[in-house]
Amino acid sequence: MSGIGMQPQSPEERRQFEETAVRLVELAAEGGLTLRLLGSLAFQIHCNQYGHLQEEMGRAYTDIDYAAYSDEAHLVEPFFTSLGYRGEAEINLYFAGERMIFHDPTGSFHVDVFFDKLAFCHEIDWTGRLHLDSPTIPLAELLLEKMQIVKINEKDIIDTIMLLLEHPLGDDDSETINIALVSQACASDWGLWRTVTMNLEKVATLSATYDELGEQEKKMVSAKVTGALERIEEEPKTLGWKTRSLIGDRVKWYQDVEDLV
Repeated sequence: MSGIGMQPQSPEERRQFEETAVRLVELAAEGGLTLRLLGSLAFQIHCNQYGHLQEEMGRAYTDIDYAAYSDEAHLVEPFFTSLGYRGEAEINLYFAGERMIFHDPTGSFHVDVFFDKLAFCHEIDWTGRLHLDSPTIPLAELLLEKMQIVKINEKDIIDTIMLLLEHPLGDDDSETINIALVSQACASDWGLWRTVTMNLEKVATLSATYDELGEQEKKMVSAKVTGALERIEEEPKTLGWKTRSLIGDRVKWYQDVEDLV
């Protein structure tokens, strides 16, 4: 596994990305706009103890991604243009109310803003939940952001390993991965369940191959994955889940990301 986001990056460039990402959240809040980080920078910022793994494993920052609310969408363009960012006119018009892209004043990276949900292989909805954490989306949504990717990349595996090492599984959102919320989401959507459980197993398998992790850390990741899978399986499934499960993998259960770009 490799690809975009896996390349050497200087500590200075990483620091600039991190500082810019947090500063934009703070400036947005001053103007009444709710922005929360997702993507690699969110994992880095929320994993103080294990964030070093990104750099050691060659995980680079390439852009900055934010979650926002659609009822605040009218504030987004004025906010970024006031800071010298240039909007991607075609994308912002075509995906109005769903997604907006802005290029930073130097042209070295872009900012992606997603409204209400991340809709790639599966939908991850954060409506009404962004206030629960800052400057990132809540940890349950961070986990689902990565685990909903059918063709998962090494960079996504690394981010997930960091998250599982850093935070406990639990039933709330206070520095905790709300596995109750994850389990409920999977229990109502067989397709999401299929992808999430498949990817959690991949995380456990691949974490055992990284020399950057000690034996105790590998065991910790494995134990967290086992705990998450057990909780997901125990959650009572909806009638819709049970009906779709009868079809199984014979019919594609996810949206191709390429169809959405």
